[in-house]
Amino acid sequence: MSHFSSEDEVELQGLLKSLLRSVSERISGAPSVECAEEILLHLEETDKNFHNYEFVKYLRQYLERALGTVIDEETENCMRAEGQAVTSGQDTLVHAVTRRTRESAEYKEMMHTLKNTMMVVVESLINKFEEDQLKKEEMHRKKQHEQSGGPYLDNCSDSDSSFNQSYAFITHEQLQVIAEKLHQSQPKEVRWEALQLLCCAPPSDVLSSESWYSLCRSLSAALADPDPELILRFFAKTLSSSPLNVTREIYVSLAKSLESDFLLRKLSIAAGSAGIDVNRPDIARLLKQMRLMNDFQKEVTSYWIRHPEKYMEEIIESTLSLLSLQHERDAGMPSTEKVLEPIHMMAMLDIKATWFKRWMHGSYSRTVVLRLLEKKYKSLVNCVPFQLCDRAGPVQRTLYTTKELEYIHFVHSLCLLGRLLIYTNGRSLFPVRVKNRKGGGSDCNSTAVLAFISFLARVIVVSADSLSPTSLVMEDLRTLCDRTECAVQCLYQSPVIEALLAPIIALLRGEQAKVNTLETTLVHIADILARIATTRWGLSIFLYDTNLISAEGASTSAAHIIAQFTKRLLAENLPPLPGLGASTAVAGAFVFVCRQMYNTCVGLQVLRPYNLHECIVRAWRQACALAERVPTPVLGAAPDPCSQEAHDASLWAETLLDNLLNFAATPKGLLFLQQTGAMDECVTYMFSRFTKKLQVSWCEKFGYGVMVTQIAATAPGVAALRRSGFVQAIVVDLWSALECGRDDARVVQPRSTPMEPIDRSCQKLFLALVNLLSSSYAVWELLGQQPLPNKAEYSHREMPTSIVDLVDRLIAINSDEKIHSLFNYEQSHTFGLRDDCLGHAMFQSSFHREFIIDGLSVERNHILVRMGMVGGPSERRLPPRSLEKGADPYPWPMFSSYPLPKCYIPDIPKMPRTKGGMCRSLERENRDLSVPMYSPTRCRSADEEDLRNGTLYLQRTTRVTLLDLEFFYGCSRRYGDHLGLLEGGSERDLCLLVTHCRHSSSDQQAHTTSTLSGLRGRFPGYDWFAATAFLLMSGDRERTWGFLLRFSSLLASAFLWPARLHTYLPELARSEIPPVYSCTAHFVEMLLKAEVPLVSSAFQMSGFTPSQICLQWLSQCFWNYLDWMDICHYVCTCVLLGPDYQVYVCVAVLKHLQQSILQHAQAQDLQVFLKEEPIRGFRVTDYLEFMEGLERTYRPVVLEDMRTFLLGVTANSTQSPGTFLNMESQ
Repeated sequence: MSHFSSEDEVELQGLLKSLLRSVSERISGAPSVECAEEILLHLEETDKNFHNYEFVKYLRQYLERALGTVIDEETENCMRAEGQAVTSGQDTLVHAVTRRTRESAEYKEMMHTLKNTMMVVVESLINKFEEDQLKKEEMHRKKQHEQSGGPYLDNCSDSDSSFNQSYAFITHEQLQVIAEKLHQSQPKEVRWEALQLLCCAPPSDVLSSESWYSLCRSLSAALADPDPELILRFFAKTLSSSPLNVTREIYVSLAKSLESDFLLRKLSIAAGSAGIDVNRPDIARLLKQMRLMNDFQKEVTSYWIRHPEKYMEEIIESTLSLLSLQHERDAGMPSTEKVLEPIHMMAMLDIKATWFKRWMHGSYSRTVVLRLLEKKYKSLVNCVPFQLCDRAGPVQRTLYTTKELEYIHFVHSLCLLGRLLIYTNGRSLFPVRVKNRKGGGSDCNSTAVLAFISFLARVIVVSADSLSPTSLVMEDLRTLCDRTECAVQCLYQSPVIEALLAPIIALLRGEQAKVNTLETTLVHIADILARIATTRWGLSIFLYDTNLISAEGASTSAAHIIAQFTKRLLAENLPPLPGLGASTAVAGAFVFVCRQMYNTCVGLQVLRPYNLHECIVRAWRQACALAERVPTPVLGAAPDPCSQEAHDASLWAETLLDNLLNFAATPKGLLFLQQTGAMDECVTYMFSRFTKKLQVSWCEKFGYGVMVTQIAATAPGVAALRRSGFVQAIVVDLWSALECGRDDARVVQPRSTPMEPIDRSCQKLFLALVNLLSSSYAVWELLGQQPLPNKAEYSHREMPTSIVDLVDRLIAINSDEKIHSLFNYEQSHTFGLRDDCLGHAMFQSSFHREFIIDGLSVERNHILVRMGMVGGPSERRLPPRSLEKGADPYPWPMFSSYPLPKCYIPDIPKMPRTKGGMCRSLERENRDLSVPMYSPTRCRSADEEDLRNGTLYLQRTTRVTLLDLEFFYGCSRRYGDHLGLLEGGSERDLCLLVTHCRHSSSDQQAHTTSTLSGLRGRFPGYDWFAATAFLLMSGDRERTWGFLLRFSSLLASAFLWPARLHTYLPELARSEIPPVYSCTAHFVEMLLKAEVPLVSSAFQMSGFTPSQICLQWLSQCFWNYLDWMDICHYVCTCVLLGPDYQVYVCVAVLKHLQQSILQHAQAQDLQVFLKEEPIRGFRVTDYLEFMEGLERTYRPVVLEDMRTFLLGVTANSTQSPGTFLNMESQ
């Protein structure tokens, strides 16, 4: 057994003293001795450094020496016990050893020795402490006599605290004596000595004594002394270490003392004086007390919620009572004399009203503050002094002029009112009267709030530091913009917008703007306008509120004024004004405001007449030309001003390119971007930011995923993505994730085999690939006319760099070499098969009649059945993509050659093959259309016999084309047979019909020099609309051709029949973007955001766009997505009711799928769901009423835009517009 020697006791004294010093802050902050004991008992739970204290380490070593042998023996005994199992009703091994050790004699002896030794150590420490305290008191008396009663001086009232000074326990009798000595009747030396003793006593003992109330009165009275340093020190120590029920008494007494002091001693600044000097004794004394209050105000919010509300209410009310104190001006007081009030003192100490912001942050205190302001202390916010001054000189000073004092008060009030504007009950405190300003008040609260916000908008003048009115107003307005509810009530109002645009309208009129610094003012205005335009409420008031008066004197909206101003800035056509000139900062700021409008569908429609994309691209080319004029640097020569000019031009060009890129946020905007010829540069810039994972801008808190998806939906867009390196980057990242793994990941154990077909680590890259290849135009551009490598040997280090390589390595795996080149064959091949847009490559693979049922064969079978059988949700049956549980995990037959097994073909009612119904309606709609799309002379060039047997056209068709389309002809024929619409020989008739359409179009197609593979030659895809018309006419080739010939002169043909316009019109050939995307998909997105906002938001969050899925649906005429009857209804609706119904049908479909879209967006597989799953439960007839409502609201815009688009396209054509459109027929 270890015993303690005298040396051990001395060592323990030092270690225990060190421990107490380390935890002195915790102990001294305890309100009572019991609380201090609780802190020490639970120190291990609350102190993360507990086991690092030397005292704790010493005790651990002592326990090891005293009980180590006992613990080892008990552990061995428990483990050797035979037949003893640890169950839920018995102790575990650790508990058993602990219990036996505590019951041992060694443990009892050790505890007895430790207690006796520690008692000796603690007693020695206490005796030494009392001796030290007596010595300090003796030294203090000697020092007091040496100073001859001189006043105690300190530079800071609250610089000391109870944490860095010693104290001893004090009795109630001693406190009573101290209270008597503090009475005002006692001499100053006696009171000073009593205060010294009081500061050395623990606050908990002082506050719990019976003499506290008399002490409090004496202390409050002593605050009026010329130098209350010791009292403020005691107050500071008490406020920092006592509970709220005690500190609120100290704080309230301090506030009341200040209030009575201001009432009794009216401080004023005489006219003609230099100002107020804070070193003046009476001012310094008040500032020290106010500073102590302000420090407590900032800290009390962190813990007053844990106490009764009445404590908090007392603190708040005493503060508001003090700050709302205002002196009545005496009759004889000069008007130029300034009275100093408590609010001025608080503003000097806390100019940005931090205390008020913290009090208003939590609902617990905000409710009390607003209630008291409304009932009792509204005068605190009822009057704002408007004062601007030139505050040149040092920031920290001791002398303040009257104007500077008023300015400080103005800044403090502005911060306070800005915080009130955020909350509904705070806005009810308005109107606010503004001194030295006309029209500062109003009778109506809402009108008063708008008037005050408009006043703030007009006070945007410029200064250099963070306390200028500009910075404060901008901070308040930005805060309002960030809070939707208060922004709708305060900012999105006509008076505020009018106030913000007033300088702009003045400039457009050629007038001089009445602002100090024009350039910076306009930049600030643009900042607020951009924040307003980012929300749908703000955008709506910009676009549709026509209460503004333009420079010409007509009523207009803010969007038109901003667009006109921006266009003139880019053209540098503004009249010369001082401080503006050719400012790229102003131009960039206002282009950014326009960007918040034109990156939405509805905003682009409004700004379309201004052709901002052309203005921006012209300015960008000019900036690029300036940036290239960089002189050759010369060693040792002075910096050339031209170099800085070129650098600025380069930054300006990048800003313009960034704004030009944002036209790609909408389908029609992407068309405008393509027409500028800067698509490649914009995509390259986007890729550079995309690789850095940067956000689009400070107000668009998302990446470039949606924009990439939008660009990838078109052939020129995906070609630009390929040239920029974006496609290669996706392929390399995907291959690395599938086959290589992360280079920076430390492998501590083998990677687990994924249980899902697409591993979570590859899910994001899989969706990126789906987004990239979701459009048929993208597939044609990236895969068209490019053979698969099919190498004889593949290296493990060889990485694919293109989509063709990816297809070759992951999908078209038709050799052992390809299998052996993959580290994770099953996972990688499954990944490739899941990308259905590339699934047709599977038909080039080799198969055998015997199958091994595994994940890959199940996935292959699903894809082959999906591709081999056409049909809507009730017209075909697809096998599952995973094995099932049970004796027969996969009861579905494998499909490798036709015919398709019967189990995949459900029985459906046969469609009647009649000459009436919908067919007659379609033909009747086209009966009077005498102007065909194709010239009659060209149609008669082939005689009837050649047209009947098709030999001429089959000879002119290459073998490759027939092989490409043969699969689709067969699928269409089998679909028609399944529906009971076709008879024998229909497949050849369909082939002749489609071939005839292709050649008739190619005979008249416009010459194009496009480098895109999809635009060279004939239409690369399958003519789904011609096949639909063929089935509608029950396989009658002549009748179908007649219908198509007449239908080609309808406006609807440009949107329902994509193959018709392929390279046919010169303008379409130049833009390389089909109207079904730039018009139909554009309006689908616009209507979706207005009518079904949840679905629009789900698309935005998933990185997918409605335009992409709608383009796929419309391009293949809803085949595989809707049942045949609904496809017929879709075609007839668009032909008979107008092409704008194509937009309404898509919106109705997305509205029908709303719940499914929201669920799959949350599951992060929205793209896969929309592309793979049919549209279940949708009937066109069920949504006719909904579509009619859309027609009444949007037809004037949608249909007119469709007509305008094609009229503009045909304006430069060699054919007359009547050849392509028969507008009267609509």
